[in-house]
Amino acid sequence: MWAYNSVFYQIYPIGFCGAPVSNDGVTVPRIRKIMDWSKYLQSLGVDSILLNPIFESDNHGYDTRDFKKIDCRLGTNKDFADVCQDLHEHDVKIVLDGVFNHVGRGFWAFKDVQEKKWDSPYKDWFHLSFDGNNAYNDGFWYEGWEGHFELVKLNLQNPAVIDYLLDCVKFWVEEFDIDGLRLDVAYSLDHNFMRRLRSFCQEIKSDFALIGEVLFGDYNLIVNDSMLHSCTNYECYKGLYSSFNDMNLFEIAHSLNRQFGQEQWCIYRGKHLMTFADNHDVTRIASILKNKNHLLPVYGLMFGMPGIPCIYYGSEWGEEGVKAPHDDYALRPCFEAPKPNELTTFIQNLISIRQKSDALCNGTYRNVVIQNHQLIFERKTETQRVFVAINASDQPYTAWHGDLNGVFTDMFSKAEVTMNGSLILQPYSVKYYSS
Repeated sequence: MWAYNSVFYQIYPIGFCGAPVSNDGVTVPRIRKIMDWSKYLQSLGVDSILLNPIFESDNHGYDTRDFKKIDCRLGTNKDFADVCQDLHEHDVKIVLDGVFNHVGRGFWAFKDVQEKKWDSPYKDWFHLSFDGNNAYNDGFWYEGWEGHFELVKLNLQNPAVIDYLLDCVKFWVEEFDIDGLRLDVAYSLDHNFMRRLRSFCQEIKSDFALIGEVLFGDYNLIVNDSMLHSCTNYECYKGLYSSFNDMNLFEIAHSLNRQFGQEQWCIYRGKHLMTFADNHDVTRIASILKNKNHLLPVYGLMFGMPGIPCIYYGSEWGEEGVKAPHDDYALRPCFEAPKPNELTTFIQNLISIRQKSDALCNGTYRNVVIQNHQLIFERKTETQRVFVAINASDQPYTAWHGDLNGVFTDMFSKAEVTMNGSLILQPYSVKYYSS
């Protein structure tokens, strides 16, 4: 699966393109702005882009009105088709946000139910009852996603709903030539629907990628040969920043070993979960870290650990943003142009190293040295071994370990020889060594 060796770049288009928060009905080709960034993405080294909702919606994109029409605030289908062609010409694959659990109150089938009530042929597309009412006084009760009644839950056990959604996916492939989907709230989706989606997508595009949003629980339930290829690794997301904030790298080392280590009880060994330092739903890493010097080792750790790295737009130059209690708009800003700096160059280097290393993309995981402020782990395949060394301290640290004998290549700069299993780590540093 191509996604296992990829580096993703995530964009929330409505914010990125500077569109109005609420749908104003005015068609403006803002989505074409992505083409202004395609050369930047290619130079950064990312080879896949993850786009949050782009289809016609009431407000934020997750309240869909029409799955076959690009949101007028972003432009037209032709505008987006041009964007996809441009991205592919710059060797960037395209993954869209598949919002299949719920729709907006403006969704065409729900509006038909509002108008015709019992006589609507779409009344069974939703979980509703005409024996009650709702806060919008529609004259019937319906299930909203997690109590949010602006998000109307779809009935994914209704064959007509499944057929409609699969037809939309086929339309996206034919119209835009997309390469995969990120499934919104995959933890809430019907498992039979995901099995049907996997087999359907493989028939129309054999290497079509499916990546689920999962916040908790056993990822194996939906990441397997019959459902999804990957899902978001929220367990290690939390450990990634809190290990540095608490100066306790045992936390992330424990999580990584529990997930990918060599012991029989390790639960996700061999799987490729999506790793991230932040995204459109959480406070940006530059705002959540207590010590900004930790940005470098955080990304060094993220690109060295097992998984599929995903960078949230703007965070590669250290953009800040704090999640508000009632909305996420501060996390989804509009940037007129990229603002690359030393952090960007560092991440560009990380991307280049990872894409050339089978061990970093697909290798096993083993902890070698664990201290509160330092962590060294090994990624290994049959033909390559890479050590990732992290120092979160403001002081140099010398690591001594027999496994480090013979480590000879500093993958960031020039050759470096470690004598007698010792390795000197500079403050706030990350190094990759190959042997």
